[in-house]
Amino acid sequence: MQQSQPTFSQHMDLMFVYVTTPSHETALRLGRMIIEARLAACANILGPVHSVYWWQDHMEEGHEVALLLKTRENLVENVVSVVQAFHKDTCPCVIAIPIVAGNPAFLEWIVAETRTLAPAAPADDERD
Repeated sequence: MQQSQPTFSQHMDLMFVYVTTPSHETALRLGRMIIEARLAACANILGPVHSVYWWQDHMEEGHEVALLLKTRENLVENVVSVVQAFHKDTCPCVIAIPIVAGNPAFLEWIVAETRTLAPAAPADDERD
């Protein structure tokens, strides 16, 4: 008997989380913490990227490193809490985008490798 493939509706709760960090080391540390806690199935580190943005009424430019995470919707709040606790910026970029489609086997892997219940965020003792 052939195993049925997961359907699109079974993966409506999956999210792609985009985080910017000041350095490769920060992105790697955050990614490892989040993956170790099973708050995401995968972390990718990209960069440096050149950013142009408004901050406190001034246009700023700088280099950042992007951290990309694949997770479940019910874990996003905890991912945000970890980033806020261990990121040096007062307003770190953390946004979640729904994953609307993809390789069914990969989407199932995200589900299998993440927690089903959201755990508490780690203690605030490693902020950059």
